[in-house]
Amino acid sequence: MTGAPLRLGVLGLGAVAQAVHLPLLAKRRDLYTIAAVADLSAEVTDLVGDRFGVPGNRRFHNLTDLLDAGDLDAVMILARGSHAPEVRQVFERGLPVFCEKPLAYTLAEIDDLAGVGGRILLGYMKQYDPAVIAAERALAGVDDIRSIEATVLHPTGASQLAPFRVAGPSTPLPAYLQEAGDAADRALWRDAVGEADESLWRAYRGCLVSSLAHDLSVMRGLGARPATVDHADIWRQSSRHARREVGRDRKSFGEHPPSISATGTLAGGGRYALAWHYLPDFPAYRETVRVVHGRGTVELTFPSPYLLHAPTELVVTTLDGDAEHRVVRRSVTEAFETQLEAFHAFVREGTPPRSGLAEGRADVLTCQQIVAAYAARTGTPVGGEVGRLVKERL
Repeated sequence: MTGAPLRLGVLGLGAVAQAVHLPLLAKRRDLYTIAAVADLSAEVTDLVGDRFGVPGNRRFHNLTDLLDAGDLDAVMILARGSHAPEVRQVFERGLPVFCEKPLAYTLAEIDDLAGVGGRILLGYMKQYDPAVIAAERALAGVDDIRSIEATVLHPTGASQLAPFRVAGPSTPLPAYLQEAGDAADRALWRDAVGEADESLWRAYRGCLVSSLAHDLSVMRGLGARPATVDHADIWRQSSRHARREVGRDRKSFGEHPPSISATGTLAGGGRYALAWHYLPDFPAYRETVRVVHGRGTVELTFPSPYLLHAPTELVVTTLDGDAEHRVVRRSVTEAFETQLEAFHAFVREGTPPRSGLAEGRADVLTCQQIVAAYAARTGTPVGGEVGRLVKERL
């Protein structure tokens, strides 16, 4: 890596910031200086500022003040909800952006950003996982991917974050901030799915755009981009034996978080199957991607993203004479860290990101197509951008 450390402003100091990004930024002082932080909660801003040595005059409670303070080379956006308004604001200041998913919930938001123009790297850290990059190499000469299956088993967020003691505000945010956030959420709800009920909005917003989009990004890298969505389903089940409460996950996934499935064709002619299941009592987050082609298989098994340096397992199976040849690869190189290296190279050297606005737009569109396929099949009322896709299917 070349160039001086980036003076980075960090917006949003919640779970992913405290458990992942800030510890890695502090570790990589050769690449980054945490030059300013901002969060809606003054309490959390001060706690995190103290923890990571951010001067008191470089702690803020909104993006505008953080940007007005100056002396930044780039901005990292980790706040909740759609990040499009914040990305637009940073673009207008001429600064490059590292943006955690979700980039946005509507195509219109992303098209607006494209009209403004700016430099952005989307935080699909799995694309920077050494196992994923090795899987891409293993598939580089394959021209007949027959199928790809991606499955996410998602336990409660609280169970995943328990080891990290993430600090939240001890009192609720002021009412006007909560009301503003709720109003923005409702506006995007209408723009994306019209008057669809909240359960469908949360399934789209939380399960698809904010989670399963990671698998779509991996599929792109593996040369297995979805071309059509032929069938989709969203359903909810529960067990009388359940022990863990959904808790704060209701805000992301709905009162009763769902299971989701989708199948369709790949751009190269094969087929895919996606599955996302919220399983409150599942022991640990698990995500698998399995590619079948004419000469073998490539399989990836991802651990919880919060467990830094927990290896993703790659298994490549091929023919060796008349025998099965299996190569198992595990690396403790952290994908979030290699992603930070990539962002530094993006800013200092102009190295293209693995995902930018165009790729983020493609993923949002696929997520909308999944909801549209479900709505068209079941007669579920939808409007907005998804409603227009339903009309195209009928």
